[in-house]
Amino acid sequence: MTKIDKMRRIEGILFLSAFAACIPLANFMIGNVGTFCVPNGPCVIPVAPGLTAPSGVLLIGLALVLRDLVQRRLGLSWAIGAIIVGALLSTTFTAPSLAVASAIAFLLSELADLLVFTPLQKRGLVKAALISSAAGLVIDSMVFLYLAFGSLEFIAGQILGKAIMVAAAIPILIWIRNRDRKLGLVPA
Repeated sequence: MTKIDKMRRIEGILFLSAFAACIPLANFMIGNVGTFCVPNGPCVIPVAPGLTAPSGVLLIGLALVLRDLVQRRLGLSWAIGAIIVGALLSTTFTAPSLAVASAIAFLLSELADLLVFTPLQKRGLVKAALISSAAGLVIDSMVFLYLAFGSLEFIAGQILGKAIMVAAAIPILIWIRNRDRKLGLVPA
């Protein structure tokens, strides 16, 4: 195994570990962390003036980008495995009433992200991650809110909160892209 291959594998495992940690932590936050908790609903945080969202949105936005990086470093089969394990993990640290909604929303949004990212990554990491994450975060927001709460009341906040995290990842994605080019590192 070459030095580049070792680096790719180590980074892939780090991205995979961070991805896996985001999921149960996001679910824990939804039920326990926020500026206020809605009775029989989520704990919410402000994402813009006058706009709130369930607190887990920040980590779910990050998870979408991390899944792309897992695929870039470890390959498609690892990414698919991460999605399956992630769907199972999404049932942890959450109320039973939210577990199914979380798992289904996670599975559908991450599969959408994968289906968009896979063909686009040949055109560039940043473009692929942004477009695929946008698709995933919209699906996750709609499915989760509808299944968990029977309402799309927080849809704008959900989408914006996740988009903020995706946007925050852009400098890191640009750095990874530039470093990959310099090292001659191609996607797995």
